[in-house]
Amino acid sequence: MTEERSLLATLERLFAGPRDSPLTIAAFLEGLETRSYPFIVAALVLPNCVPTGLPFLSTVTGIPMVLVVAQAFLGRTSPWLPDSVGRRAMARGRLQDFLARMRPYLERIEAAIHPRFSWWMTGIRRRLLHVACAVVIVVLALPIPFDNLFAAWAILLFCLALLAEDGAMAMLGWLLTAVTLAWTTFLLIVGPWVVISLLKSLF
Repeated sequence: MTEERSLLATLERLFAGPRDSPLTIAAFLEGLETRSYPFIVAALVLPNCVPTGLPFLSTVTGIPMVLVVAQAFLGRTSPWLPDSVGRRAMARGRLQDFLARMRPYLERIEAAIHPRFSWWMTGIRRRLLHVACAVVIVVLALPIPFDNLFAAWAILLFCLALLAEDGAMAMLGWLLTAVTLAWTTFLLIVGPWVVISLLKSLF
């Protein structure tokens, strides 16, 4: 990733300024430009990437992801947010301090996730990636038990691919998308049979 396009450089640019000046959520997302979509989706999907046991977590986080992705398909440069959310702000000084603490970790992440295999990130393949990511987000949002982990990781890998133009992450995302669809199909076929068998054993 070029220095200007790196996520770290982008955050440094957005957080720059007087320490007491505020940075609103709306201004932050506008500054991320087209990368605001994968950034938001990645933030929403992260809690689903570890087994938490929280009921309906995938649905609660999946529905906002569906709304965000719908805006991307409508061609908006950055996501629309309610004014009550978009006006929320934090002092740039606090953000600068946070970025300073996170810099070593972000540098390691950017060393591992960077532009490569660009063939996977251009043209029709990029558009198909968008469609696949949207489909997996819908799957994640469905209240299907035991069906969120594969979908969450597929979405996260697609987001990393879009944030860093990383074709390797895209390939891993496609692999987990295939696993997600196969696993979901299995659950939809086997699930009703298990429920019926349990009901028969009870009654």
